[in-house]
Amino acid sequence: MINMKLVIKSGIFGLIIGLAAPSFAGNPDRIGQAGAGQLVMNGFAASSGMGWASVSSITGVEAIYMNLGGLARAKGTEILFSNTNWLSGTGISMNSFGFAQPIGSQEGVLGLSLTTTNLGEIEITTTELPEGGIGSVNPRLTNIAMAYSKKFTASISGGVLVRVHNESLPNANSTGIAIDAGISYYATADKKDPLKKDDIKFGISLKNVGPDTKFAGDGLSFKATNNQNSSEMSFYQRSQGYGLPTLINIGASYDFRLDKTRETYYHRLTSALNFTSYAYQRNQFTFGAEYAFKSQFMVRAGYALEDGGFDYDTRTSVHTGLSAGVAYEFALNKEGTSKFAIDYSYRHSNPFKGTHSVGVRLRL
Repeated sequence: MINMKLVIKSGIFGLIIGLAAPSFAGNPDRIGQAGAGQLVMNGFAASSGMGWASVSSITGVEAIYMNLGGLARAKGTEILFSNTNWLSGTGISMNSFGFAQPIGSQEGVLGLSLTTTNLGEIEITTTELPEGGIGSVNPRLTNIAMAYSKKFTASISGGVLVRVHNESLPNANSTGIAIDAGISYYATADKKDPLKKDDIKFGISLKNVGPDTKFAGDGLSFKATNNQNSSEMSFYQRSQGYGLPTLINIGASYDFRLDKTRETYYHRLTSALNFTSYAYQRNQFTFGAEYAFKSQFMVRAGYALEDGGFDYDTRTSVHTGLSAGVAYEFALNKEGTSKFAIDYSYRHSNPFKGTHSVGVRLRL
């Protein structure tokens, strides 16, 4: 029997989201003004299959990107590597590495992540040589994060993260710091059910809070000739600082048991809803679902809905909102404590040929 107190709490939470959503009107007038765009590029294959909808249910190492509250629920040492072909046809590729390790006896988890983005070769042009022919540059984006998450109670967990982000060219670069924070709340609808636990989940995450960042380097200097004495002087131009793509997520999910009997729990269907408030673009609602068979085979999908998102002329994101993914996980030992998983996700885009991510996860 479902606990009525939890149902009431869930209803109140949903009402809060519904009432708060109109107040988060977003800031469409500032669209495109933020920098450090790699901070909102998810390079992990599993979580990107549902988009932001997985904020409330994410656990383990991928919670470093989605919601730090879920990092505390890592069941052991986790290692992850993922490769992303971002907007196929553009030549942009991402490599993401993640590591999670429980520490001490206080149910705390330390997390590390490294993401590098290669933008491909870009032809060098000048005012004198607009057609190029003098070489090319290979811009790179890098961010390194260290996180800590902890279970405060059996239901509540939270964490914080510090991320260093860098954008570099041969003669100019920018480096800055961003801070993330997140909290997760788990509840059980029917506490008498020994198999179906923690089926109600809430999550809140705050991402990319930090000071404005500026570019610096020799690429911002130039030489000019003084007409009075024909001397040559060097000048340095100060670059305009840019803000970080700050956002906040508020999400909830519920696990449905599809088994015909309460004696087994082989078939799970998770439905999820998330609201994302952006500082530099239109806000989004993301709907997601995941089907799992014996927690070994998973199929997931998500859809991000924003104002004007259906119209090509008014849409502000190259991704059209649809995402999907599949995963297979198998045990490496008889006890099932060590597992290996392969994940794949796809995000539709217009133009280009979508974003593809492939990742592997190892849990010890």
